[in-house]
Parts: sequence; structure tokens; C-alpha cells
Amino acid sequence: MSMNNSPNVFLDPNANRFQVNIINESHDNSETSQEDVGSDPPHYEETSFTDETHNRLRISYRPGKRELYDNFLQNGEKTEASLHPYDTHTKMYYLQTFGHNTVDPVPKIDYYRNTGSVSGNKLSRPSLLEIHEQLAKNIAVSTGSVERVANGESSAGDETAVSKEEENKTGLVKFGWVKGVLVRCMLNIWGVMLFIRLSWIVGQAGIGLGVIIILLATMVTSITGLSTSAIATNGFVRGGGAYYLISRSLGPEFGGSIGLIFAFANAVAVAMYVVGFAETVVELLKESATLMVDESNDIRIIGTITVVCLLGISVAGMEWEAKAQVILLVVLLVAIANFFIGTVIPTNNEKKARGFFNYQASIFAENFGPDFRSGEGFFSVFAIFFPAATGILAGANISGDLKDPQSAIPKGTMLAILITTVAYIGVAICAASCVVRDATGNINDTVVPGMSCNGSSACSLGYDFSRCASQPCDYGLMNNFQVMSMVSGFGPLITAGIFSATLSSALASLVSAPKVFQALCKDNIYKGLHFFAKGYGKNNEPIRGYVLTFVIAMAFILIAELNTIAPIISNFFLASYALINFSCFHASYAKSPGWRPAFRYYNMWVSLFGALLCCGVMFVINWWAALITYAIELFLYIYVTYKKPEVNWGSSTQALYYINALDSALALTTVEDHVKNFRPQCIALTGAPMIRPALLDITHTFTKNNGLCICCEVYTGPRKLCVKEMNSGMAKKQDWLTKNKRKAFYAAVAAESFRDGVKSLLQASGLGRMKPNTLVIGFKKDWRNATATQVENYVGVIHDAFDFELGMIIVRISQGFDISQVLQVQEELEKLEQERLALEATIKENDFEEGKSGICGFFRKASTLNISRHETKKESTINTIQSMHVGEFNQKLLEASTQFKKKQGKGTIDIWWLFDDGGLTILIPYILTIRKKWKNCKLRIFTGGKVNRIEEEKLVMASLLSKFRIKFADINIICDINIKPHKESWKFFEEMIEPYRLHESCKDITTAEKLKRETPWKITDAELEAFKEKSYRQVRLNELLQEHSRAANLIVLSLPVARKGVVSDYLYMAWLEILSKNLPPILMVRGNHKNVLTFYS
Repeated sequence: MSMNNSPNVFLDPNANRFQVNIINESHDNSETSQEDVGSDPPHYEETSFTDETHNRLRISYRPGKRELYDNFLQNGEKTEASLHPYDTHTKMYYLQTFGHNTVDPVPKIDYYRNTGSVSGNKLSRPSLLEIHEQLAKNIAVSTGSVERVANGESSAGDETAVSKEEENKTGLVKFGWVKGVLVRCMLNIWGVMLFIRLSWIVGQAGIGLGVIIILLATMVTSITGLSTSAIATNGFVRGGGAYYLISRSLGPEFGGSIGLIFAFANAVAVAMYVVGFAETVVELLKESATLMVDESNDIRIIGTITVVCLLGISVAGMEWEAKAQVILLVVLLVAIANFFIGTVIPTNNEKKARGFFNYQASIFAENFGPDFRSGEGFFSVFAIFFPAATGILAGANISGDLKDPQSAIPKGTMLAILITTVAYIGVAICAASCVVRDATGNINDTVVPGMSCNGSSACSLGYDFSRCASQPCDYGLMNNFQVMSMVSGFGPLITAGIFSATLSSALASLVSAPKVFQALCKDNIYKGLHFFAKGYGKNNEPIRGYVLTFVIAMAFILIAELNTIAPIISNFFLASYALINFSCFHASYAKSPGWRPAFRYYNMWVSLFGALLCCGVMFVINWWAALITYAIELFLYIYVTYKKPEVNWGSSTQALYYINALDSALALTTVEDHVKNFRPQCIALTGAPMIRPALLDITHTFTKNNGLCICCEVYTGPRKLCVKEMNSGMAKKQDWLTKNKRKAFYAAVAAESFRDGVKSLLQASGLGRMKPNTLVIGFKKDWRNATATQVENYVGVIHDAFDFELGMIIVRISQGFDISQVLQVQEELEKLEQERLALEATIKENDFEEGKSGICGFFRKASTLNISRHETKKESTINTIQSMHVGEFNQKLLEASTQFKKKQGKGTIDIWWLFDDGGLTILIPYILTIRKKWKNCKLRIFTGGKVNRIEEEKLVMASLLSKFRIKFADINIICDINIKPHKESWKFFEEMIEPYRLHESCKDITTAEKLKRETPWKITDAELEAFKEKSYRQVRLNELLQEHSRAANLIVLSLPVARKGVVSDYLYMAWLEILSKNLPPILMVRGNHKNVLTFYS
């Protein structure tokens, strides 16, 4: 049998990607096959990108099997009689289907899921390496992924099936947009304000301003609703409501701070609504004189019983809670309808005496304007009404329990705002059109003929309520909070409506608080709260969160002064609204390609206006509560920022960081460089930063918060292996820098040679003006044991740096930089320690199981002894390895690797500024002295001069340094640099270079020429003679350094420059070796001979 996805097919260079391959799968029945072909030509698949009507899967079939395939496509099922389009075991022509017989897969939703997605399994698409390399190797590397794609498994359509299967299996309850969002939002928005405060508000503000107050509150909630809809439709929404939306948009700092106070606000809101319910019940008990104890204690008793009942409904599950909400909504709607019906039922004398006259134009006109009393004003009345408009997040708060949050939240929230706003305006206008502001309630206060009246609408309707101007009355819009009960057709229904409004809001808050809190705890932003993340049952109910919410609610019911805490709760909700609006604005402003909300009816500037409006309303409601809210939020924000939770949600804050960085980098390109703003921007050839920490530390010391630092690594060797290793280690090494608080970047290149890699880094590193201007490398301590190519590459890097006009710093410490051996030993010891801990855990577990199972003491003892024997063996192994590696674990090397991390004691930094290189040699040590670790070190300057001009030279140097505003402790003029070094020193130098000399003068011309061709890197006698004076100088300088700077904390020395193509690599390395040998840490520095210092202002 031949398969058309075999390697030979894929490797065929002439194969067309969309070509149809017909493969006869029957090898033993060629005649039948030929007959088939002859009788009925095969049906080929068309590859068309224009015919939308035939956009479904094209299938080839054997003659006579068309009906079976039609049945397959129509029913969407595979029966026993039908043939699967990918079945290769039947006698049929197998036809390639694009994307299902290739390693390269077609687009599929399963590739884009998060790991652990509840709506379907995440598939891993083949890596770019797998489809880029040869297929035969791919199959060996990742057979599973290739087979999955080749067989067309787990198609995008499986998502629904997986979701349904999981739902059926676990009995998960999910709500649609009506029951899940619309009902909850309407119940939470409609509160007791509708029944007992709205009439008073319209009495104070009048119909005109009353409607404006309602519309202003609606504007805040509508803008927030639009912002919520935009955020909710920008990707899959999980549980957590407002917290989830804010945290995923603005990041954990904002989300973590607002999530905690939002959950707390919902918990305290439970107490507020329950107390409102209890107060209404107590009023009824008071009317019937059936109080249990007294008013306060009765409120506590009824409140406690109510909270316990609500907790029971919530713990029973979301399904029961949803059913309770529907029943409460029906009661509420009946109560509202009862009020509107009551306005058209003809009134009686008793109701007229209380100010109710049915719809009257005169009453409408009289009540249209404002009549603020008792110190009230527009904003104070608005502050009282606004809490009645909150509750728009009730649906979003249970986002994890919705079938389709992306569709349900926008639809349900906006429709709820519309319906409740219409209801509020309708009730306000109807009440103000039927009831006068003041009424006595006395049916005898009628207008008598001939009696003078104050001209009010009540007078024209036959009642005189003029005495209300001089003494308080008990009825009318301004005085009676039970106007809706009086106007309604059946008063007790309004009481039922009040019960429904309070209980539904309390129930919604009791569900919202634990859900939001659970989502916050799951993200582990606050480590101590992770206990509350655990869920129970089929809906992952936060039982622990319910108990905590119950405790908080009980505490405020029993001991708190709710009149004081209520404004803070309102401000907590408003702070959430403000941040949701700001999240929408911020995400739009950041212009991240990932911001693609399906909900289009929003505007970033409207969202910003909504955020500012929410902040303003917070101060209007209660200025001190607003300040408390901001203080708490700021404290939590600082705490979360300080803790830096390890989460990455792709927030708009990250996107804005990028935009700001990009804009700043582009703006910087328009600014010309100036010497006053020069700063060392370094490429440090550290390799992996953890391998040479000392080199990174000294570089970081003069670049931290001051300049660019890039830790670079060059991978050499087979390109495939290098690239793979490089890509796999990039993130790890950058994370190491971040974890160790090194303000540096990591960069790596793969190249044929070390020098080629460094060339690439020198040319391509940086961005705009943020380009490296200085190369920092460690001294090649093993140059005498290295190959000629390695030495050539090392010296070549120095030449390349000068060619590209970069400054050069070579750092040398006595122990060297590479601590890879130490790290390797540490890693081995850590592994052994982990094994030991695992063994101990196994011993404890076995002991526990033995004690639990009740095995006799003899066997228990024997088992324990056996395990102990293994443990002893393991410990002895560890000790053996530790002793075995004691030589390798070089303590001096480890101490040397951390020497630049430690604070330097009082001492000196000796600067041997022998050649003017633009000032880099003096700038680097100056920067070191302004760092904490080096601030106790004084600068000593050493420079060359003439014997007869020592004092003048000192004055010149002191004048120059004072103009540069660089403080120094001492200036030394060295006059004997150019004299010959001691014989012992020169002898040591000659012995050092002896293995690398050609000695051509001792050989005949032919032999000498041959040696030159074979070993061009060797030092010729002519070269050594030509640069004898320079060699003398390097040896003499080491003697002077030993004499003057042996006790310095750090030496900074002018780096000698070797002429390219003239000075051999080994001679130059010998100069550097003899110059820096047996000294404290030394920096050999050479600038690019462009000014980096100036004395001009």
C-alpha cells in the first residue's frame, strides 16, 4: 500500500502543492482497477478559491459511491456504509486534501488556546524548525504532532463537542444573557431608592432637574457599560468580573488593588441591603406593635436570619440562586406595574388629603421646577440618588458562569441600563404629575368659598395646604417616603417590591463578592489569600469565599454604623467604574494589535471622559470617602508593584511601555549628540552573564542608571546546533539579569568564528542613539595555551573595535572571570540535595503508611532500617562528591567573581592617564567614585612628564581636572617611564615570547621565507627590533605599577594600541600580559579619541 504523505512525495522537487495525486491502493487487483478507470474516469478534486457555494470539503470517491458520500455530507455522520474521506484501507482512489496530509497545518482554533483551557484541548502546532528542516528528521523528532496534523484530528469544529461533553460530564451550569446578565443587572440597579427615595428626589429637584439627575447617573453607567462591553469582547472572559477585566487590561497592579476593595465593597453591600430589608420589616412590626426587643436589636436579629437564608441559597448552587433571582424580578416588576396602574385609578378623599390627585397638568407644571429645601442642592440630591444607578457589573461579576460572556455582557448590561433608566424616569414623572409637594393629610383642609388661597395647584383642585409653609407636614413628595405605596393600586405589593429589591441586591452582592475574590486569589497576587482560591462542586463554588463574605456582612450588620460606611462603598464601586473606563481608554491609546474588541460602539475619549466623570462623582458624593478610597487603592497598588507578581497578561500597560519607549527612541534620533551628554554605552563580551559575573559587575557599575549595557555571547560551531542552543537560552539569560537586578540586556549571535560574531554585534547592536560606544572584554588569560586562530580572533576584535570607532576596555583580575566549573559543581550538589530531600519525604510517607496500616513492629523496623541504609549510602555519596570536587570548587575564584559586588573600603583608584584618548580613561573612574560601593575611594592621577618640569606638569594637570570638575586626591608625574627596565624583568619578557619567535636571522633566507609562510603569526626578529622601545616601555610600566599602585583598589591604565598589520598578535598579547601582570584589578582603557569631557557649560 502506498501512502501519499510518505517522505518521497514531500521531497519531490517537481510536486505542485495543490496537485492531485491519484494512488491505487490495491496492488493485487490491477484488472479491476483498470476497468474502473476505463469505465468511468476518476473524479478529481478542484482547488478553487472563488466558488463560495462549494466551499466545504471536496471529496473524491469511487464510482457508484456518490450516494454514500452525499449521505455523509448531509448528515454530518459516518455510518458503517459510508466511507471516510481519509480512509486509506479501502479500495478507492486516495486524493490529497490540502492541509491534512502535510506537516504544515491549516489554521485551527486549538493551536491558539491556553494550556488548561476548559473549552477545548490545546494542540501544539509543528515548530518552524520541524517544517523547515528535512521531513525525515522531522518525523523522528515529533512523530505525534505530524501524525495528528496529517490525519486531520482535532479539527476546529471539535471545540463545541469538547465543551458539550465536558458540560454533560460534570453537570456544569451556565447561564444565557437574560438570566445571567439582564435579570441580575436589573435587580441590582433597581433598589429601595426606587420605592422610598425617588419621590423625594423629584420633589426637591423638580421634574426637569430630576430627569437630568437620572440621566447624569445613567451617563456614568452607560459609558462604563460601553467600556465594559468593549473589554469583555476583546478575548475570552473568565470568572472574576470587574477584577478580571481591569487586571487583564491594566495589569496586576491596578487589578489587584481594585479587585480587593471591589470584593470587600460587595461584601459590605450585602450588609447594607439586608439592613434595608430589616428596617422595612421592623417598620411593619412597629405598626402592628409586635416588636421582639427594640428597633436596633430587631434589625440585628432579622438581618442575621436573612443573611443565613441568603447564604444557604448561594451555597446551594448558582442554579438555585438564579431561580430565586427570577422570582424576585417577577415580584419587582409586578410592584412597579402596580404603581403605574395606581396612578390612573380614580383617587379618593383620603388620598387627596395626602396630596394624590391623579394626573393633573397644573401639578406637572408646579412640580417641573426645583424647590430645594433643608440645605439640599443639585449635587447633594444627585449623591443620594446615584447609588440607585449602580449594580451594572452584577452580570459581569459572574462572567465565569456565563455560556458566552462576550455576547452576554454587552447585550445584557446595556439593555438593563436602558430598561431601568426608562423605569426611573417613568416613575419620577408619574409621581410628580400626580402628587403635590406638600399635603397635610387632613380631609377637612378643603377650600371654602370666599377663602383666600396661595394659588397652588392644590387650591385649584379644592384643597388648602397653605399651613405647610409655616409648619411641617407629613405628606406630599417632600415629606412622605411612602408615596409609591399610597399611589399604588395595592399598597402591600409595594412593600413586597421593597423586599424584592433589597433581597435581590443582597443576593447578587453575596454571589459577586466571593466570585471576584476567588478569581483574585487564584491569580495569587496576594500570597496570603491563596487559601480562598479553592472551589467546590460542579460549578467550582467558592465556599470559603461565601463564609468570609458572610462573616464580613454579619460584622457590619451587628456593629457598624452603616450611614458612615455607605458613602465609602459607593466610592469603591465608582473607583471600579473609573478604572474600567480608564482600561478601555488605555487599551485604545496603547494601539496594541491585540486590542480588537468585537463590540464597536465605544470611543476611547468617551471612556476617558467617563473615567474623569466617575472620579468627579466620587468627590460630589463624599469628598473624605473619595480620599479614603484613593489612599487604600494607592497603598494596594504600591504593595503589588513592590511584590511584582510573576504574571504576564499582555496588559495595555505593557503595550504603552513599548509605545513610549519607541517614541522616545525615535525622538532621541532627532537630537544631535553633545559631549556633555556622553555616557559609556557598553557591549560586554561576558558570554552567558552568569559565567563571568565579575566582568558584568564592573561594567554594570559604571553603566547602571547611566548608560546602555549589553551582555553579549557568540556561539561558534555547527550553525544548526548553535542557533537552537542560542534560541533556547535567550529568555533564561535575560531573566537571570532581571532576577539579579542587573540593568542590562542580553544579546547573542551565531557565527563562523568568534571575531565574526563580535563584528556583527559591534555593527548591529543598539537602536538609534542608544548604540554602544565602548567594548568591554576580559583579558585572555590563557592566550599562551590557545591556538593561533583564537589569539588572532581575540586581537582582531580589538582592531575591529577601533575600526568601528568604539572605545576599548580590557579588564583583568588575578583569578580570571570564568566560573563555569564552580557553577557546574554547585548544580551537581543542588541535584543531590534535591534527591536527599525527596528520599526523606519518601521515608516519612512510608513511616506514615506503615503506622496507618498496622503492620507488626518487626516488619516495620526492618523496612525502616532498609530505607535508612539507603539514606546513609546517599549521604556518603554526597560527602564523597564534595570531597572529590573540593579542589575544583575554588573558593578564591568564587570570591574573585563577587569582588565588585562588595562595598569597597577606603582606598584609591589609581589612574595612569598616559595618553590623551578623549577623556574616557578619566571618565570611567570618575563615574565609579559616584557609586555607593566606590564612594570611599579617592582618585590618584599618574601621568608622564619631564624631570625638570614636575611642578609645572602637576599644575597643568590639576588645572585641567578642576576645569572638568573632577576631584582628585593626588597627582604624580612619572619621569622615568622611558628608561630601560631591570634585566630580570626584561628576561622574563623574553622568555615569555620565546615560543612565539621566528628567529629568522639565525636561518638562511630560503628556510626563513618558508617559516614565514607556514607560521605567519610568529614574532620576527625585525619586528621585535622595530618595537623594542615600545616593549621596553610596557615592561618598565609594570615595574612602576608594582612600585606605586600595588595597594590600590583598582588601576585604570591607558591601553597601548598596536598598529594593524604591523604588530603581530602574539607580541601585542605579550605587551598586555607584562603590562598587567601581578597587579590588583586593572582596567586598560582607550577611548576613540573623540572628546567625552568638556569644561564648557
